[in-house]
Amino acid sequence: MERIINKVKLFVNDNDKSREVAHELEQELKKYKFRMVNKNYDLAISVGGDGSFLRMVKDNKFNGDIYYIGINSGTLGFLQEINIEDSKDFVKRLNENSFKVEEIGVQETKVVTEDKVYNYDSLNEIVIRSKYFNVLKIPVYVDNELLENFSGDGILISTSTGSTAYNLSFGGSIIFNTIKALTITPIAPLSNKVFKSLLNPVIIPADKTVILPTDKERNNLFLMIDGVVKEKDNVVRIETKVGSKTIKCLRMHDYHFIKIINDKLIRK
Repeated sequence: MERIINKVKLFVNDNDKSREVAHELEQELKKYKFRMVNKNYDLAISVGGDGSFLRMVKDNKFNGDIYYIGINSGTLGFLQEINIEDSKDFVKRLNENSFKVEEIGVQETKVVTEDKVYNYDSLNEIVIRSKYFNVLKIPVYVDNELLENFSGDGILISTSTGSTAYNLSFGGSIIFNTIKALTITPIAPLSNKVFKSLLNPVIIPADKTVILPTDKERNNLFLMIDGVVKEKDNVVRIETKVGSKTIKCLRMHDYHFIKIINDKLIRK
C-alpha cells in the first residue's frame, strides 16, 4: 500500500529538551525516507507542549488540507498525543499508514467595532473581560434568543477541544473532543438580588452562534484568543461559533479521548 504521508515539517518549542527530541525524531523520520520540508508538507508535527500545538495550527492558518500531530516534551500535553518514549514507534506506524484521522472543529469569531471588523480562528477558546478588569456586564444571546444578562469577571467560550484547557479552571464541562459544540462558561459570575447570572456552563451545538452585543458605556474589552491577548475599544458586538472549518488531527489506532482524560487528569 502506498504511503499516505511523505513530506513532514517540525514545529519545535524553543527549549533544549524539545530541540533534542526534535533532532532524534528527524533522524528517525529520515531513516524511513520521509522528506523534511518547509512548505507543501503533508504532516505538521509540533514538539513541545499544548502551546506549541496551538502555535503550529495558527502558523498554518488552520489549513484543513494537512495533518497535525504533537510530540509531548512539555508537561500535561492534552493536544500532544505522542509521548517521547513512543516517538520511534510513532514513526514506524506512520510509515505503515497505521493511524486514524479525527476532524476537529475550529471556532470562528467575529469582533465588530465602530471602525472595523476583525475575524479570528481558534482551536481552544475565547475569553472576554472588561479592558480594565472591572465587572463585565454584557448580554449573551444564542442566535436571536437572550440567554442572560451576564455580570461577573468574564465569559469563556470554549470548543470541545478546549474544554480540557482553561475551561476546566472555571468548572467548565469536558466535552468529547470530536463533538462540534461550544460551552459558555462564566468566570466569577454575580448572582444576588441585583445581578442574576447563570452559575453553570451552557453547552450549545455547532449550528448556533453566540452573540454578545455591548453598549457604549462598556464597550472596551480585553479578549484572549487561544492565549493571545487582543485589546479592542469601541466594540459593537462579538459573534462566535463552530463553523464548517475543521482541521485533521492524526491519531494512533489506540487513541481514545476517554483514555486521555483518565491519563491526564485522574491516574497518578
